[in-house]
Amino acid sequence: MRIESIRLKNFKAFRDVHLKEIPPFLVVVGANGSGKSTLFEVFGFLHDCLKGNVRQALDKRGRFAEVLSRGCDPAKDTILVELQYRMEITGKERLVTYSLEIGERKGAPVVLKELLRYKRGRYGSPYHFLSFSNGEGYAITNEEDFNKSDEELDRETQNVAPDTLAIKGLGQFERFKAANAFRKLIENWHVSDFHISAARGRKDAAGETEHLSESGDNLPLVARYLHEQAPEVFQRILATMARRVPGVESVEPKLMDDGYLTLRFQDGSFKTPFLDRYVSDGTIKMFAYLVLLHDPRPHPLLCVEEPENQLYPRLMSELAEEFRHYSTRGGQVFVTTHSPDFLNALELHEVCWLVKQQGCTQIHRAKDNAQIAAYVAEGDQLGYLWKQGFFNGVDPQ
Repeated sequence: MRIESIRLKNFKAFRDVHLKEIPPFLVVVGANGSGKSTLFEVFGFLHDCLKGNVRQALDKRGRFAEVLSRGCDPAKDTILVELQYRMEITGKERLVTYSLEIGERKGAPVVLKELLRYKRGRYGSPYHFLSFSNGEGYAITNEEDFNKSDEELDRETQNVAPDTLAIKGLGQFERFKAANAFRKLIENWHVSDFHISAARGRKDAAGETEHLSESGDNLPLVARYLHEQAPEVFQRILATMARRVPGVESVEPKLMDDGYLTLRFQDGSFKTPFLDRYVSDGTIKMFAYLVLLHDPRPHPLLCVEEPENQLYPRLMSELAEEFRHYSTRGGQVFVTTHSPDFLNALELHEVCWLVKQQGCTQIHRAKDNAQIAAYVAEGDQLGYLWKQGFFNGVDPQ
């Protein structure tokens, strides 16, 4: 499944935006404070709503009035989050819409409307397979029975707390196909907030070993897991390091007596290999990204903010290629960047930029800008065009 569009109304700086035709690999550019992190936060907000409830997710962000766009009236205005995603249902790819509208009543947040809909056939309007309002509603229990007419579908009436998502409970059951898939998407999304200091050094054997954590603090544990349980993947990571990182001729893993995995890097300038704790921050970060991007079970949605930090500029094109390859394996990738070198490695449809005007953020796609599209068609690169000021409303960083 892949997210195809995001519509936001009154969600922080996004007063009314609709980002359509989202590619598998999307890179977002914008000045600091323009809303790049907020765009990612939409998925974190939905994740927190599923983990707890809407009230807790709002309280974590300063309550309803703080999440509501500035200038709105909490007594009248509502927050709308709407995602469209494509997924296969009964052998056909269908465009599914999940819509969530939140308001505040008597000082408490309420789910005013929660819908899940898609077309059952080639023609006609999308059918509501889940529809809830103020804690009451229904879900279709035989949504995959496309031989039956709309009137013959079985409705299961349910009641939930007014500040709880219906999809939280119903999404646990396989029979609610679209709801179950959407819940898995939100629960398994990953935001990379990598810290070099957290990734270095020995770590306790306890903790997550199969997937890299958001901070990267379990990098040695995941590397050992891949070395032992997925050796072909681990060797591919090492070969990629040797191919992509300047000066690194080879990487040799060595398992110590206490079970700790040490990496020995061979530099072309030195005869003796040196251990991972002595290599540069950029080398460690590139290794961490490769561990993340070569995960045998990729996250359905991966968000990375400013991956260029602490990396060699010449590695930007290599990293962009790795992100793009990850997106072809089934994991959609969203990236924010301030790096012209990273942008130079991207295609026209993969880039959009944010502009904040009078407190509200607008989204512009590079492919919709005729001038930028014309320059790219003639061989210009997006990073250079950005530095030259062709991304209207965004000063080059």
